Amino acid sequence: MKKTLLVALLATFAGHAMAADFSLRVIGEQRIATGTLFEGVEFGGISGLDRAADGRYWAISDDRGGERGTPRFYNLSLDYDAAGFNSVTVNNQTFMQRPDGSTFPSNARTVDPEGIRVAPNGNLYWSSEGNWSANAASRYQPFVREMTTSGAFVREFATPAMFNYVDNATTGGRSNKLFEALTVAPNGTIWIANEDALVQDGPLTSVSNGSVVRVTAIDPVSGASGAQYVYALPPIPVDAVPGAPFGPDNGLPELLAISDTQFIAVERAFAFGVGNTIRLTLAEIMPDTTDVSSFASLTGATYTPMRRELLLDMPITFNGITLDNIEAISWGHTLANGNRTLVLAADNNFSGTQVTQFIALEVSPVPEPTRIAQFLAGLGLMTLTLRMRRR
Repeated sequence: MKKTLLVALLATFAGHAMAADFSLRVIGEQRIATGTLFEGVEFGGISGLDRAADGRYWAISDDRGGERGTPRFYNLSLDYDAAGFNSVTVNNQTFMQRPDGSTFPSNARTVDPEGIRVAPNGNLYWSSEGNWSANAASRYQPFVREMTTSGAFVREFATPAMFNYVDNATTGGRSNKLFEALTVAPNGTIWIANEDALVQDGPLTSVSNGSVVRVTAIDPVSGASGAQYVYALPPIPVDAVPGAPFGPDNGLPELLAISDTQFIAVERAFAFGVGNTIRLTLAEIMPDTTDVSSFASLTGATYTPMRRELLLDMPITFNGITLDNIEAISWGHTLANGNRTLVLAADNNFSGTQVTQFIALEVSPVPEPTRIAQFLAGLGLMTLTLRMRRR
């Protein structure tokens, strides 16, 4: 029986193919302690990661300015093979530039970098959540831009005004809940998503209710936004401990395109006193998925969301690894045995109780397909087998 190919996870081509079940194995992890300096600036806040054609990685820090230094991104080398994760090397850091050629200030919050992806021309796309302030003069709107690998501004894309900060209460974007997810499909389309619901689209996720976010297409040629689809976030899986200083949190921090209509989505939940729960899902735009770009509000609206299927549920301690604040996912290199890899990265929030974490996963074929997803843990192996039908 045929089914939709989970994009080139196991193939070197795109499109549709026979059943292609796969497994994920944890290769290992590497950590960089909070407080580590690189060229005199604290390294951390890694919220986006993408592999370049030369095999190195671009990683963006969510330092807004006015915190640890000038907003910046890094070039990294990740050394791992099938036997283990050996090292992470920081090669250089680069400051992002504004349209006038100046760098963003180091002493004020004017930007909130979150996503980074390699553009087809070798430049970099990057996203900012902006910065909410009740003072309009100190309020900076979210954006998606293109820059060179030296940080020079190239252009800004036209994102829908519905995401802009208005009052953080009745409509518009919510503070620190906007363009975390950023990816590029094989056809070149740029996709972005807000981390949690816009004010007009309903309440934030909680332990009792889920939420909705908008996955929006951007045409890389015209720079205009296009179709928009709903991704349904589930309720937060774990509550914070009694007396916690703040409640639990959930969101969609990243997407990784695996075809023009399919994505690996990262769902990241945190509960104070408990830890982080990470879920990887398959998010798919189906023929009947509703384009909601014309919907001023999703509250009470009738629509069909993107198909969401759980790929991997990673509890607080998973396969012997205590998960931190995973916010990034990228394809890694191909191993000597021909299997592809994925890399996850965690934002340490520049907190002394957290670390910058990189986790490498091997993607392998499963010789005997099964109808339902299975999770096997033991001897350092974790396997997820999926069988999906073409719709």
